[in-house]
Amino acid sequence: MSQALDTPPAASARPEPPETDLAALAARHGLTVSGARPPLGAYVRQLWGRRHFILAFSQAKLTAQYSKAKLGQLWQVATPLLNAAVYFFIFGLLLGARKGIPSEVYVPFLVTGVFVFTFTQSSVLAGVRAISGNLGLVRALHFPRASLPISFALQQLQQLLFSMIVLVVIMIGFRSYPDASWLLVVPALALQFVFNTGLALIFARMGSKTPDLAQLMPFVLRTWMYASGVMFSIPAMLEDKNVPAWLADVLQWNPAAVYMDLVRFALIDQYDSSYLPPHVWAFALGWAALAGVVGFVYFWKAEERYGRG
Repeated sequence: MSQALDTPPAASARPEPPETDLAALAARHGLTVSGARPPLGAYVRQLWGRRHFILAFSQAKLTAQYSKAKLGQLWQVATPLLNAAVYFFIFGLLLGARKGIPSEVYVPFLVTGVFVFTFTQSSVLAGVRAISGNLGLVRALHFPRASLPISFALQQLQQLLFSMIVLVVIMIGFRSYPDASWLLVVPALALQFVFNTGLALIFARMGSKTPDLAQLMPFVLRTWMYASGVMFSIPAMLEDKNVPAWLADVLQWNPAAVYMDLVRFALIDQYDSSYLPPHVWAFALGWAALAGVVGFVYFWKAEERYGRG
């Protein structure tokens, strides 16, 4: 019996110590972080896979935008037209902003500027609220968050296309008839859409953490509008002013002015190339590429932080 007591007990299986490296443990079992940012190429593929959702969401938002108004979708056209009428009265009649523009051209010039700038303005404002205004959707479902600002920019493009019907009527009424130059509207608006989408992505990320940005942006955009030649010709207004040449170039080459000039040049017969800054198409392409690439990458880098906290 004493011999049995002196014999050491058989070695029993000891439990392994708990693994302290949780990342290694998750990787061993194939677990990934919920909502983690995918690689850029995979993110682009995910967006392409959600293209039907992006289109349907933009159409639903467009339909719901004026659903409570008695005139319904007519406000899509009436709102920019009313703005143009106000600007015509204040700037065209009272302040003489028609300088350098033939009187029969000023109304198409003004309406085109209002419609095209509103496209950018509305895209930016919608982008600011794209994440912060849809937190329920962001937190409930897993999808590439860039779908939202892209969808809002697409919504504004569809709204502009409705307005273009009225714009065509105005052009014909002021004797600018359809010809081959009207086809230039397609690449001009396509480049502007890419530019607007990039801005919407940038401000969507900024607005997701700073909701008060939505209150500040109308003032910023109004300043941008007055500096972009919506109501007047920039070269004509500055020709007798003591303004540095570089400032005049900056105002003409700013993206809002560039896209307005291209659409005016395409649609208005009397608005010829003399009104355009040099290399205008190169600037239009450059602004679109810069805003589109920078905006997309900037938004993607914060993908896993949207809707948290």
